[in-house]
Amino acid sequence: MEQNKNGKKTGIGVFICQCGKNIAGGVDIPALLDFSRGLEEVVFVADNKFSCSEEGQIVIQNAIRDSDLERVIIAACDPGLHLMTFQRCGQKIGIDPAFVDLIDIRKWTMFGSPDKVDEKHALDNAKRLIEQTVKRMRLRRKIPKVTVEVNPSVLVIGGGVAGLEASLDLADKGYKVHLVERLPTIGGKMALLYKVFPTNDCAPCILAPKTAYTNIHPNINLLTNSEVTKVEGHIGNFSVVVSQKPRYVDEKKCTGCGLCIEKCPTKVVDNEYSRGLGERKAIYIPYDQAIPKKAVIDTQNCLYFQKGSCKICEKICPTSAINFKQEPKTIELKVGAIIVATGFDEYNPTQKTEYGYGRYSNVITQFQLARLLDIDGPTKGRLLRPADGKEPRSIVMIQCVGSRDENANRYCSSVCCMYALKHAQIIKEMVLPDTQVYISYIDIRTTGKGFEEYYKRTREIGVNFIHGRPAEVVENNETKNLILKVEDSDINELLKLEVDLIILSCATVPSKGTKHLAELLRVNLDENGFFKEVHPKLRPVETNVRGVYICGSAQGPKDIPDSIVQAKAAASCADSELRKGEIQLPEFMVKQT
Repeated sequence: MEQNKNGKKTGIGVFICQCGKNIAGGVDIPALLDFSRGLEEVVFVADNKFSCSEEGQIVIQNAIRDSDLERVIIAACDPGLHLMTFQRCGQKIGIDPAFVDLIDIRKWTMFGSPDKVDEKHALDNAKRLIEQTVKRMRLRRKIPKVTVEVNPSVLVIGGGVAGLEASLDLADKGYKVHLVERLPTIGGKMALLYKVFPTNDCAPCILAPKTAYTNIHPNINLLTNSEVTKVEGHIGNFSVVVSQKPRYVDEKKCTGCGLCIEKCPTKVVDNEYSRGLGERKAIYIPYDQAIPKKAVIDTQNCLYFQKGSCKICEKICPTSAINFKQEPKTIELKVGAIIVATGFDEYNPTQKTEYGYGRYSNVITQFQLARLLDIDGPTKGRLLRPADGKEPRSIVMIQCVGSRDENANRYCSSVCCMYALKHAQIIKEMVLPDTQVYISYIDIRTTGKGFEEYYKRTREIGVNFIHGRPAEVVENNETKNLILKVEDSDINELLKLEVDLIILSCATVPSKGTKHLAELLRVNLDENGFFKEVHPKLRPVETNVRGVYICGSAQGPKDIPDSIVQAKAAASCADSELRKGEIQLPEFMVKQT
């Protein structure tokens, strides 16, 4: 530990963390100490083996007290890791958090860091950053703070399983929750599933209690067919504008009897809930267990809106619920916190032209397969080829379509292996036991609890695994069968297969509108376009905007259990802020709003 000898008793203290060998092994610490000692208004310089440890923080506090330090800079790791640690350390000894800063020099020294450089460049970079930070700290002024009351309500964006869980957790704690869902019904992608892994439980049986309770919970204001269009303010007092599209059906009058749907003359392809493999009417209830179970009119296909004729639904409705004059609503909300649970979309495999999706009708995706296997799906649970309605006798599932791909998405989509195993089990055990099922894969990734056992069971029931990915799929024009060649690296053989049906296990990608919503919230996105957390381990559901939290697949690909865990964490973070009743914020932030 070293101190300047200029006699000055107030000023800036610079602490350089060795971080074991993470920093000390990649930069000349004594040279950094000498350099920092010569900077203007720096009156104390010290190195520390682990600054974040209890012992390291005591050293910092003693130096603040003994050398009468007014401002503190710690050269160590990413501020997302320990800035709050050091700010609290300084607060205990009387230093305002605004005058404590943490800068990252470890990124240039730590083995495995993508930014690691040689020792000379690490020293040059660290010197420059320390000098810049000292200059900035010299100019920094204390920011006046004001105390503001917290609005005890929360906006949850997205009505999938994560959004439902967060909403219910907070509503049960007594908070008013405004749940905004873009679609006419809640449930998200889980509503499209028949079974869930690794137990093969009934998906609707798990989801339905959550959707039903959400619909009747006295503390939840459910806003379906709605989108957030404007967000202003700060934690404790966000002002939000929600635009709600008309259903052209009065929800209070509609009983969900379905008579209007039965009599509607217009059939259209159902791209949302049948994934393009079934039909619905121009007025429809998305599915039998939809919440709210209220009809909605598709104006793009309704004869009244397109041609000014028909109105059969209006004439036949026993409760006079049809209202063609409904207008869009603008709803203004005041909330104390926001939780983003906007889920994901399935990658569009038409971009992978080698597999023929969109050209060959017998090439479908896993979500389309899920709808075919569902007893409430377009084929009532029968697995039939789209081209001719025949039962397939041979099926190939191709993994990592759009995932782990330099030309699409580099990341692993996490759930694709497991849902392929699930669907393979359902086909072999419940639907078509004699059908040959192949899974063509790069790697099988089964890392969750019970997942490896699930994989072994899939092999035991006769599903065939091919360690390789096909280069191309070609259709037999006469039979509509599909021909593919794939090299199995486990047996060093080139296999040529002609199968009845191909299933593409597609990447999980950010949901539609993610970028626009991020701009409204002023929240960062990661390199893959998902909402970015402050730190993946220390603060996995917090964002760069205090009071805005993320959970589920909005943050990145994950399965249902992990989504629920994150939803509970996001709800807990919101609760920990709102339960204070009032919080301190910088005066300028409050005045701006």
